[in-house]
Amino acid sequence: MPSRPSKITPMSIDFGAELTARSSSGPLATELRCHGNWSVHTIAALERVLLQMRWPEGGDTVIDGSGITVLDTAGAWLLHRTMAQRAARGGTVSVQGLRAEFAALLQLLAARGLALEAPVTRGPPWLERVGQEAWSTISGLWEYLAFVGESTLAMVAALRHPRRLRWRPILHNVQAAGVDALPITGLLSFLMGLVIAYQGADQLQRFGANIFVVDLVALAMLRELSPLLTAIIIAGRSGSAYTAQIGTMKVTEEIDALRTIGIGAQDLLVIPKVIALVIVMPLLTVYTDVTGVLGGMVMAKLKLGVGFAAFFDRLVDAIHPSSYWTGLMKAPVFALIVALVGCHRGFQVGGSADSVGAQTTTSVVQSIFLVIVTDALFSIVFLWLDL
Repeated sequence: MPSRPSKITPMSIDFGAELTARSSSGPLATELRCHGNWSVHTIAALERVLLQMRWPEGGDTVIDGSGITVLDTAGAWLLHRTMAQRAARGGTVSVQGLRAEFAALLQLLAARGLALEAPVTRGPPWLERVGQEAWSTISGLWEYLAFVGESTLAMVAALRHPRRLRWRPILHNVQAAGVDALPITGLLSFLMGLVIAYQGADQLQRFGANIFVVDLVALAMLRELSPLLTAIIIAGRSGSAYTAQIGTMKVTEEIDALRTIGIGAQDLLVIPKVIALVIVMPLLTVYTDVTGVLGGMVMAKLKLGVGFAAFFDRLVDAIHPSSYWTGLMKAPVFALIVALVGCHRGFQVGGSADSVGAQTTTSVVQSIFLVIVTDALFSIVFLWLDL
């Protein structure tokens, strides 16, 4: 039979300090008698004991360390701080009775100038913080514009010499950003069509205008939601992947190696991604147009009793070609924004893995923000042009 574990008795740790008055041939001195364990395990309790003592305002201080049995760096730091605090109040401070190794440790701390109190760090004033944030934003915008200009020059040079285009990376990015994104974009746009038709069904039923659910779903999806939803999904899916890929290559110094052997980072890493995304984004937008309208068609059948044939007949009359093209022409612009922001943030990665994660997050946020701002600008322009 296995033996029962023996009962373990916890070991008591003896420590402390006593403050007494000491008379000598000179003036009255204060004596601090220390004993026991002065280590990291007892420093919190020892500090409370020292804080509760009633020290005289001035006079000499004698620290008797003959009773100290254990002294590590934490205990020596507390002892050194107590000596410095007493010396600041006036008078002399002396130590006696310490073991040789304990005295050597105390002298080492004093020689190193160990900080007695944690430094209080205060942030800059609010006006300075505002200036720093503004300057950081302007600098980041300037760097992004410089990157866009550099990428534009590289794109023009590649188009002037098509043989310089790397078709294998382009086709690979078409596969990754386009074909592989069909399930998620199709599902979300289908659900969005369901939601729009469901939300409008109750209001349309009140006026007996069930058939106008076709106008609601078709116009909302084709003009606004399909290109915007596709761009947001691609920004979170492919834009972040671009940043992580380029950032990891920068951390591992692969980009420097490419430049060393004469291969431009723009030609290999940026141009194929931009071209691939400009190709697949309009195609994905057309695909999400179809799936979104299909979702609205299903909900119109279930909620409003509008059949598929009636839905198609109304769809032909409700959708003008300009409504379709205004949504489709946004897709290449959104593709440029997502690709350029993702690649730019990848080149901004520092020399650590934490920087890769931070820049990837920034890439997604900035891409979505710029896509929504650009979509709002498109709406203003279309309003002026009466489209």
